[in-house]
Amino acid sequence: MNSSGIMRWFIWLSQLFYLLLLFYSQLTSSSSSFNSSSPPLCSQDQSSALLQFKQLFSPSYYNISYSKMESWKEGTNCCSWDGVTCDSVRGDVIGLDLSCSRLYGTIPSNASLFLLPHLLYDFYYSQISSGFGRFAKLRYLNLSGSWFYGEVPLELSHLSQLSSLDLSLDTSVVKRLVQNLTKLRELHLDRVNMSSVSLTSFRNLSSSLASLTLEHCDLHGSLPDLDIFGLQNLRELNLGNNSLSGEIPSSFSNLKALSYLDLSGNNLNGPIPTLFGNLTKVTKIFLNNNNFTGQIPSSLSNLKDLNVIDLSNNKFEGSIPVSLGNLTKVTDFMLQYNNFTGRIPSSLSHLKVLNLIDLSYNKFEGSIPVSFGNLTKVTDIMLQYNNFSGQIPSSLSNLKYLNVIDLSYNKFEGSIPVSLGKLTKVTEIMLQYNNFTGHIPSSLSNLKDLTFINFSHNNFGGFCGKIPFLSNLTKLSTVDLSYNQLTSQMCEFQPNNSLQYLRLENNRLYGSLPSSISNLVNLIELNIASNDLSGIVEFDESTNLEELETLDVSNNSRFLGIKSNSNHTFPYLRTLSLSSCNITEFPKFLKSSKYLRHLDLSYNGIPNQIPKWMFEVAENLQFLDLHANLLQGNLPIPPSTMIAIFMSNNRLTGEIPSMICNASNLEILDISNNNLSGKIPQCLGNFGHRLSVMDLRMNNFHGTIPDTFEKDNSLATIAFNRNHLDGKLPKSFVNCTNLEVLDLGNNKINDSFPYWLEALSELRVLVLSNNRFHGPIRNHKNKGVFFSKLQILDLSHNEFTGLLPRIYFENLEAMMISNENAQKPQYLAQDYGIYGNRESSGPSHPAVRVVVNREVPIGSYQNSIEVTVKGSNIYLLRILTIFTMIDLSSNQFQGEILGALGRLKFLRLLNLSHNSLTGHIPSTLGNLSALEALDFSSNKLTGEIPMQLTLLTFLAMLNLSQNHLIGPIPQGKQFNTFGNESYDGNFRLCGFPLSIKCSTNEPPPTIFLEDNDSMFAEGFGWKAVLIGYGCGFVFGLVVGYVVFKTRKPQWIVKLIEGEREGRVTRCINQRPKQRRS
Repeated sequence: MNSSGIMRWFIWLSQLFYLLLLFYSQLTSSSSSFNSSSPPLCSQDQSSALLQFKQLFSPSYYNISYSKMESWKEGTNCCSWDGVTCDSVRGDVIGLDLSCSRLYGTIPSNASLFLLPHLLYDFYYSQISSGFGRFAKLRYLNLSGSWFYGEVPLELSHLSQLSSLDLSLDTSVVKRLVQNLTKLRELHLDRVNMSSVSLTSFRNLSSSLASLTLEHCDLHGSLPDLDIFGLQNLRELNLGNNSLSGEIPSSFSNLKALSYLDLSGNNLNGPIPTLFGNLTKVTKIFLNNNNFTGQIPSSLSNLKDLNVIDLSNNKFEGSIPVSLGNLTKVTDFMLQYNNFTGRIPSSLSHLKVLNLIDLSYNKFEGSIPVSFGNLTKVTDIMLQYNNFSGQIPSSLSNLKYLNVIDLSYNKFEGSIPVSLGKLTKVTEIMLQYNNFTGHIPSSLSNLKDLTFINFSHNNFGGFCGKIPFLSNLTKLSTVDLSYNQLTSQMCEFQPNNSLQYLRLENNRLYGSLPSSISNLVNLIELNIASNDLSGIVEFDESTNLEELETLDVSNNSRFLGIKSNSNHTFPYLRTLSLSSCNITEFPKFLKSSKYLRHLDLSYNGIPNQIPKWMFEVAENLQFLDLHANLLQGNLPIPPSTMIAIFMSNNRLTGEIPSMICNASNLEILDISNNNLSGKIPQCLGNFGHRLSVMDLRMNNFHGTIPDTFEKDNSLATIAFNRNHLDGKLPKSFVNCTNLEVLDLGNNKINDSFPYWLEALSELRVLVLSNNRFHGPIRNHKNKGVFFSKLQILDLSHNEFTGLLPRIYFENLEAMMISNENAQKPQYLAQDYGIYGNRESSGPSHPAVRVVVNREVPIGSYQNSIEVTVKGSNIYLLRILTIFTMIDLSSNQFQGEILGALGRLKFLRLLNLSHNSLTGHIPSTLGNLSALEALDFSSNKLTGEIPMQLTLLTFLAMLNLSQNHLIGPIPQGKQFNTFGNESYDGNFRLCGFPLSIKCSTNEPPPTIFLEDNDSMFAEGFGWKAVLIGYGCGFVFGLVVGYVVFKTRKPQWIVKLIEGEREGRVTRCINQRPKQRRS
């Protein structure tokens, strides 16, 4: 063959080889594709074993739409069944996942399942079979969420090849489970009940363990007992939400590989070990909800990879270390609910990737660093409930991703920067309870995503026009601008508005309510109370507020009334407050308000009777305030749901119906100052265990007080003053162990002193004045503590005889100890409507579920009392907890004034006038450093006026007239302010202010005391207290409290002292308007 033929032959062979190679490649590719898309065939015996296993179970009673076993059918390839995994080469069943199938039954130890390899399951309410121990090569077992019950079988501990175990079941045996698992890498026992398991049971864990989670296991003991600190490979440790106690051992720092640490929700205490700084690989630390103390160690700045740190809800203190600014990878920084102090270090502005910073509920102070404007990735800033001050830095306008900013409950001041209008992604702004001033900038109208805004309780001023941003921010759902100084008209509201909650109360808004308010079709709460709004509030068919649940337009005295027709309805209305709105009838739309719970129509001119349909419609009514109207007729029978009734200051007549006792949920019953008569029903003493206030004062009730007060009642106030009750006091009063106020004055009760009231340890006010009590005052015991909390004792105008009650004076501890350190005035009051978390009964509108928060009262009843000062009766509409008095005047007491009275250092009013007391005025009364009024007039006292009385720097009223006192009148301090009337009838007294000169050339001796820096030394006088109680409450409370904090101005003393003797002031028992104080 020539060379050309050989060449052609070679080319042909090459082409043939190429075609064969290409064919083989396509063949193998096709085979591979076929093998990857088609499941392998399982053996007949394994298919039969699974079908037999299926027969052990039945679907649970839970409504499961699909069970994986439904695809298990005979004659089909078991490797294609749901939940079954086969080996790709041999076709053996190697995995079984029946999670979320909610199967019910029991796995016996001889079940066909155990002829198969290692599996994953989810079996509902079954016991764990010992047959699992036959899977000797099992490496991964996940039984989480399976709701197994019973003990873990011992055979599970034979799985020595197991590398991952996730149980999440109830068990009391753990030690046997883990002692042989030497190759375990992951152990997840979350929500296993281990309350009886010792932490030492975990000491034989595999050294290769990388993940250990024991969350919600009810573990007890201390961390050293766990003995896991030699696990060098441990990357995840979660011991959260257990009952672990003690301190974190320093050996924790041995876990060098740790990247995730959760010790939250335990009882751990002590400081964070400094050696925590050695955990350089950690990215997340959760130590929240414990009792840790001490400061944050600066060594934490070594944790360069840290992303999340949560130290909230502990007792940490001190300041934030400046070095934490080195944690440049931190995204979440949470220190809320601790005792941290100091300023925010500007170094935190180095945390460039920070998303969340929460420093709320601490004691931080100072201003927000201007450098916070560098935190350009931050989305949430929570600084509420601290002592921050200064202004909002305009640099915060750089925070382009900010969603939520909460600066509430601080001491910030100044105005809101206009530049905050650039925060176009912000959704919530909370600035309430600060000292902000100025106008609310119109630039906030640019915040188109804003949904929640609360600027309440500040001093924001008026607008040049109508309120901005309310009309054009269509995503707003909540706006609270209440308790400010806003001066504006109400704005017009656009259609399709998303507003649900609008609170504008306690401002200076004027003008009429715009008709466009009907555009707020999603409105749930509208509160415009205590403004200067005018005109007629009209509700008709065009008022489309069908979702409204709360409506409060009260205390707008320029309103001309409420106009409504029967065609208009508020179908979901629950709270309606129309106090002081000049209305003269019950609104007609109430006829359709079947879910009404709270109705306040007080301070109006509503005449006639309560309409019959009222209680028929409002069958769920809980709070009813109709006081200070012109209502006539009989007292209505409230529904059984009623909690509080305020119907005082009306013209009601007739008797109390006995059916009122069917209102077993009643807590407050105030029907005082009416024309009711008859006897008090016997059932009032025992008709319910929830009643805390029974106020029947100023009526015409007669007869005896029912002796039916049962044990375990909740009565805290019983007030029957100014009736015609007679007979003896009921001994069953002793069952009222919660009683704080007992006011029975101005009746005809004929009895001896009720010494058995000593058993009422909570009693603060006891008024038995102007009755027919008689005889000596003695206690029935010689030992013990009596009336230790009593702050007001009024036994005046009775027929008591004998000596003054020494044993009681020596036990009045409330008059010996000061409680004047409170930042705000505190009053004797009874809260009502306190419930735990619960959904309110009855349907709500479709979009909202109404929930009553735990320990939050609906309101409170204010105790009041009538006192006599300088012969004048003054009605105190509220009783300050610091107000103390003893009035035993106009009786027949004899003997000497007891020196024991000098122990009552915080007694303010002492009146022993019009008795037959003899002897000298004890010098120990100079110890009564808080005394403001002293009346010993019309007795038979002798001797000189003690010089020690000049130490009483609060004394504003002194009456020693009509006695037999002699010698010079003390000079200096308060004694220089008293006139002749203080000493009338003491013919042997001399010196200023009397015209009789003392015989000696020397001035009367005086006692000087260095001015005390305390509040007492510079003058918080009784005048201020009484101004705060009497008529004109709004003005009086403000002035009284200003004097309380800023000392006693002389103009007030002159104003009160200038009042004529014998003037009687009786204010109507009315509740003050809820204006801002």
